[in-house]
Amino acid sequence: MQQFFARMSPIRAWHDLRLFLGTRQPQDLWFLLLSITLTCFILWAFVHDSYAEKVYKPKIVYFEQWKLDRTDAEIIAQQKIDKPIRDAQIAAQRAREEKLRAGFKRLDDKLNAMGI
Repeated sequence: MQQFFARMSPIRAWHDLRLFLGTRQPQDLWFLLLSITLTCFILWAFVHDSYAEKVYKPKIVYFEQWKLDRTDAEIIAQQKIDKPIRDAQIAAQRAREEKLRAGFKRLDDKLNAMGI
């Protein structure tokens, strides 16, 4: 096995390739170039198409456990703490919906201007 690899040289391989390509007809070289191009394009298409979406991780919402013997004052106090947070969430949701609605309105106006 040592003797087999000892006879290999990149320089000799390059000269051998140049000698082989030098004896070929011009149309052979064009077909070689075409086949290399098509092969590279197909490989690029497979790589480009192999996009994998991120794994969906569900958002789990847990509910708080409340004592059964809470007083009305404790309930009202907790509601006062939770109200600003809930109002901010509702406002953010409305803002997202309004932004989406405005985008659809712009699209509808453009389509109406085109007569669709």
